[in-house]
Amino acid sequence: MALLPVAEALERLLEDAAPLQAESVSLMDAADRVLSEPLMALRTQPPFNASAMDGYAVRADDVAPVPARLSVIGMAAAGRGFAGTVGPAQAVRIFTGAPLPAGADTVVIQENVRDLGGGMVEVTVSTVEGRNIRRLGLDFSQGDVLLEKGRLLDPAALSLAASANHQQVSVVKRPLVAIIATGDELLPPGSDLGPDQIISSNAYGIAAAARSVGASALDLGIAPDRKEAIAALVKKAVDAGADVIVTLGGASVGDHDLVHDELTGEGMALDFWKIAMRPGKPLMFGRLGGIRCLGLPGNPVASLVCTQLFLKPLLARLGGRAFRQNLRQARLGAAMPANDLRQDYVRAVVKEEAGTLEATPFSIQDSSMLRILADANGLIVREPFAAAATAGAACSVLMLR
Repeated sequence: MALLPVAEALERLLEDAAPLQAESVSLMDAADRVLSEPLMALRTQPPFNASAMDGYAVRADDVAPVPARLSVIGMAAAGRGFAGTVGPAQAVRIFTGAPLPAGADTVVIQENVRDLGGGMVEVTVSTVEGRNIRRLGLDFSQGDVLLEKGRLLDPAALSLAASANHQQVSVVKRPLVAIIATGDELLPPGSDLGPDQIISSNAYGIAAAARSVGASALDLGIAPDRKEAIAALVKKAVDAGADVIVTLGGASVGDHDLVHDELTGEGMALDFWKIAMRPGKPLMFGRLGGIRCLGLPGNPVASLVCTQLFLKPLLARLGGRAFRQNLRQARLGAAMPANDLRQDYVRAVVKEEAGTLEATPFSIQDSSMLRILADANGLIVREPFAAAATAGAACSVLMLR
């Protein structure tokens, strides 16, 4: 199978990806979820004319000339309104959030009122009609569309939904990613390693990347290089209702790379296998029924770069989210050689110098070196067959943080 350009691979990966079905969740569990339908107001807010300040509810005509002496006939507090009517030369002591009493049309703030004792007050500053009042429906009215379909439920959106009297909201189901590492050489962190073994590290970064775009991650552990072991973990993924199965390693062309054979044996329709990129050439994509299968390289850096380029956009699409790579223009901080037929993603440190981004590639780019990836905050994107470039030349950078 010929090497597939990165852009074409991504297009095929996302071709028929659509948001998953909706589910109803409690408002307390809806943080960082995506609305699957518009959210409408179930009530009007404020549900009455309310005082915006602590002070006195009065008739504006009574306080047009000042000083004005008024008789205090009652009190209105939030949740405990005044049941009577404010008449000429009368006032009601009122607090923020309380309903405006009948007959009153303005609120004088308490700083502009003197208590004369004996139930009398004197207004010292004139206040016009409607001042310091939050009108009925100022924020929204029943039936208003408050949040559009596809809105991410951030803190402000959640509070708005609550104030509109929603206990539950309809959201897009979180995509579930089942992660399967493969290889006889792999052991989990904390293990006592034999002379031919290494730590399995990829799953942790991939799970974190999945969660960063709203997906759930299920780590199914490590399958030894045996078809039956891989088959058992694939079955667990299917039984768990995974929307995406991610395999780590075992998807290239070696004698012990069994993932491709096992998945195709289970009925996976292979879409593509090799990408014209570095790192990350041995990337596999196919469909096992309704489950998307993504076979990532075993090299940890290649695995995480492919996760950024392919897995995160796919999961975002399935979860109903917008996703856009943070591509920036920069200048090179060091010379770079000509490129071959693959698109390169070169780990780099990106700094701002005099208002311009400068991207300096690391001198070593081996795809097993996680420390360099952790130190990098960007990837210089080098197109296939790009000519050699000198320091200061323009370049594109995919920002990682």
